[in-house]
Amino acid sequence: MSKLTADQRNALPDEAFALPGRRYPIPDATHARDALARASEMLHNGHLTQEEYDTIHQKAENVLRRERL
Repeated sequence: MSKLTADQRNALPDEAFALPGRRYPIPDATHARDALARASEMLHNGHLTQEEYDTIHQKAENVLRRERL
């Protein structure tokens, strides 16, 4: 899993996160893939709603698409 230091995470704009409250940072493809894996796990464990999961999935896929271009 990619690591962000506290300073790096704090420097990210709000748009670099999949959920409000600066949850699930997705500034690049590596973090987007990590977010997809964690979100799936959290959904199955009951820690995310389907709507939150769908939001993370959509935003992470958008990051991955941009990175492929």
